[in-house]
Amino acid sequence: MAALAQTKVTATQERLATLDLETKGWSAAVRADAVSRVRAMGLPGRRDEYWKYTDPTTLCTAQPTSAAVFDPKESEMFGELDRINLVFVDGTFDAALSDPTDGTGITIDRLADVAALDVHWAKDYYGVLEQRGQTPVERPLATLNTAYATDGVLIHVTGVVEKPVNITYLHKSETSDAILHHVIKLDAGAELTVLENGPAAARFNKVMEVFVSDGAKFHHVRTQGRDHERRAVTHVFAELGTESQFKSFTLTANGVLTRNECVLWLNGDDGVAHVAGACVGDGDFHHDDTVFITHDAVGCESRQVFKKVLRNGATGVFQGKILVKPDAQKTDGYQISQSLLLDEDSQFLAKPELEIYADDVACSHGSTSGAIDDEALYYLRSRGVPAKQATNLLTLAFLGEAVDEIENRDIGDIIMQRLEGWLQRHNV
Repeated sequence: MAALAQTKVTATQERLATLDLETKGWSAAVRADAVSRVRAMGLPGRRDEYWKYTDPTTLCTAQPTSAAVFDPKESEMFGELDRINLVFVDGTFDAALSDPTDGTGITIDRLADVAALDVHWAKDYYGVLEQRGQTPVERPLATLNTAYATDGVLIHVTGVVEKPVNITYLHKSETSDAILHHVIKLDAGAELTVLENGPAAARFNKVMEVFVSDGAKFHHVRTQGRDHERRAVTHVFAELGTESQFKSFTLTANGVLTRNECVLWLNGDDGVAHVAGACVGDGDFHHDDTVFITHDAVGCESRQVFKKVLRNGATGVFQGKILVKPDAQKTDGYQISQSLLLDEDSQFLAKPELEIYADDVACSHGSTSGAIDDEALYYLRSRGVPAKQATNLLTLAFLGEAVDEIENRDIGDIIMQRLEGWLQRHNV
């Protein structure tokens, strides 16, 4: 164990030595504290409980592994929607490619522009949920992000915003190493939709902290894909107030390594939190969803719905937990994770958990893995549907339950169209 501890210390020191720390402004104290915390816990290793299914080595090395940039040969994701578009290129905000935010009804600041100021509203929020999310499970890559994030958006929402905010992440350099940190605060009764898309960088570390006040609604839809050699670790932390809503959906296609963590706290009565994801992986593909939802109020609802389609040796991971505290009576918690394995070389690793300390609850969880239903396939084939088309139809139907978690049907239709295109290109 001593040798392992020293290995962790060395790896952490080597990684931190490549990064520059902001020492001025309102974020300086938070960043310095985060540096101390990440040094104390060390960057993750394969022997850590919550990393035993996913090797974090390439997420922690001093320099990123090179990742080729590919031509998407398809239209821009969400390009047909009326939206506020914010563009980051290899982790740096690009004002020329972004839309102006004046007159949008919300305040949007760039972290790189305001971090060195003495005063900013984000001072009371930046890093708060990330630090809380270290218990009971350490998340050192999120702490690394709080310490060294070079850019991001700080969004303050005071009312109902009609247009979605779309954050586009462009990947232009094969050795880019992006660290972005977003903070989003919704006041009481406010509503916002945030869309995210794009490969971002060769290696990408992102944190999004969302504060959803009483009666507010936050909708989040993101797509991760295109550049297959990319590596990413993302974290979404959110705190929900009374009668508030948080709904998040992620589509992942391609990517050598993707780890998406979501940590939510239902702290106000009658809150609703839905987290869903669909992924399609082919070959050298490793995708990990890790979710932790804490119920700490009366009458709250949470849903976790995750679907993975894997082929040619791809690997899918799901780690999901629902924690119900003693005073969280009348909790409704639902969790399902399922995989569709299109060959015998792929694998799905699942660790669903329930930890319940209240009496009046309705909680359930389940996890399954299987192949295409032979009877359903035979039914379609017997009616003249070609084998590949029949397989695609059944695959889309399998993924549809997760996509149905998206409240906006126009966005849901866009997601299904992209899934269908991916299946056709990969000749599943």
